[in-house]
Amino acid sequence: MVRDARIDRFDSALRFTDQFFMGNSPVHEALAAISQTLDEAGIPYAIAGAMALNEYGFVRATTDVDVILTRDGLTKLKERVLGRGYAEKFPGSKGIRDTERGVLIDFLLAGEYPGDGKPKSVQIPDPAQVAERRGPYSFVPLATLVELKLASGISAGHRLKDVSDVQELIKHASLPRDLGNGLDPYVRAKYFEIWDAAQVRDPE
Repeated sequence: MVRDARIDRFDSALRFTDQFFMGNSPVHEALAAISQTLDEAGIPYAIAGAMALNEYGFVRATTDVDVILTRDGLTKLKERVLGRGYAEKFPGSKGIRDTERGVLIDFLLAGEYPGDGKPKSVQIPDPAQVAERRGPYSFVPLATLVELKLASGISAGHRLKDVSDVQELIKHASLPRDLGNGLDPYVRAKYFEIWDAAQVRDPE
């Protein structure tokens, strides 16, 4: 009997999800490997994206790793790792693939703009200036993660999940409303809006 490919995909997804929530998925291994490489090379970095959400209290599965670097840092990293367990997504791309684990690592470059890429008051920061060491890894600060996620979702209609990520983080990590007071004005009203919405409970 030929096994249905849909069943195989479903079983594979279940195995991945189980590994992820146990903290031993290929994504976790790829995060550990690239962080160690960056530390050894003395390249400042800050983990962002879903893995940062996990660190701050909203645990959700993801298939890739997002890391903030400077453009110079990315150049130095590529010189160090390409052809040694890593390959470019495509020639000249910002993203690289961990070929051993099959995990994509996307780099956000300091000075660029989240979401639609157009100039706005929220910019991707220099990791050397903002990164916070949390255990073995360096992360973008919580407030900066919120700003980047909201600015991305506000400016790019295809990235509304970034706004949803912040709302889930508000709920799961019990973020305070007054966190919004220190956020960039570009995203402040949206934070208050989704914070208020997150307080509404579904009827039982």
